[in-house]
Amino acid sequence: MAASPASVAQRIAAIRTATPAPYGVGLQFEACHLQVDCSTTALRDGLIAYFAPFVTAEPPRKREICISVHEAPPPEITETLTVKQPDPGKTKIKEAYLDLTDGRIVRKRLTGMCFYFSDREHLAVGPCQENLNQVVNFINNRFIQWRLCQGALLGHAAAVTKLGRGLAMAGFSGAGKSTLSLHVMAGDAIFVSNDRLMVTPSGDGLRMSGVAKLPRINPGTILNNPKLGVLLSAAEKAQFSALGREELWNLEHKYDVPIETCFGADRFVLSAEMTGLVILNWQHSDAPTRVAVVDPAQRSDLLPAFMKSTGLFFLPHAECRMPAPTLENYTDLLSRCTVIEISGGVDFAKAAQTCLRFLESGRP
Repeated sequence: MAASPASVAQRIAAIRTATPAPYGVGLQFEACHLQVDCSTTALRDGLIAYFAPFVTAEPPRKREICISVHEAPPPEITETLTVKQPDPGKTKIKEAYLDLTDGRIVRKRLTGMCFYFSDREHLAVGPCQENLNQVVNFINNRFIQWRLCQGALLGHAAAVTKLGRGLAMAGFSGAGKSTLSLHVMAGDAIFVSNDRLMVTPSGDGLRMSGVAKLPRINPGTILNNPKLGVLLSAAEKAQFSALGREELWNLEHKYDVPIETCFGADRFVLSAEMTGLVILNWQHSDAPTRVAVVDPAQRSDLLPAFMKSTGLFFLPHAECRMPAPTLENYTDLLSRCTVIEISGGVDFAKAAQTCLRFLESGRP
């Protein structure tokens, strides 16, 4: 057997020759133009449907990022891949990777999907149609890297905007930031991001960039938000309504939330001023819900709820300007906005009222 080519670029070229990708779609995330070329019309149409608010009428003339997506058997990788250890609090091993001279290959252990990327080349190959969500994540991760390398720090947060103010919502694992953001959306806010934010200084304040990823929520969130009722059939509503509160909270049965279907047109943007950050530090108890403005320099214990590691799909180039992701740099960044801790018992109605009041008046 011939030796595998040494570079990511050579391997990408070989896959593109073997499985051409002639069906293109243009996307625009903020000022970033992406060209995504697909090997089948089904893949192209699936991506157009998912990224509908961000599809350009014609493929962009200027392309910051070019990606190709290939429906094909997962390629053989003869080298030994390095296993990506689970993040803190997780146990499942999901990925393995190989670093080469000009880039990285990541293979998903469960699905066999492979992702190739370097400074200039980006490719997904494998059973893509069956794993379209992984393709979506790969496309979004290329944008995340582009934005971080312009000088942003990565945050683990949902975000909304209203009346020119933007509010990020973070929380420790399972706190319900997505649920809270959708409750605030019911108060006529505009969606910015579900799980990742890229944040940069802007004048005396902050600018946040979101990710074109639909929220994925559990049935309990749907049952408690009238705007989301269309996501469940009558049978599902009856099934999930019969569950107890704790059982419903812990149920892992995810639904994508199509923002425009549930909340109306023009309700999803990817950039806004970041005026405030809510950190959910509450527990399931009968304790009253407490709201307090905090100084991030004095409450470093809260900042890990917002800080997010860049992960395997971030491979910075020599000109990347992302600041070091240190506690000090996050503290300095968040000192430019109002940081609000919500503690005590879980009360999404009160938390949503707090968020909407802040968006409308600048005060929690």
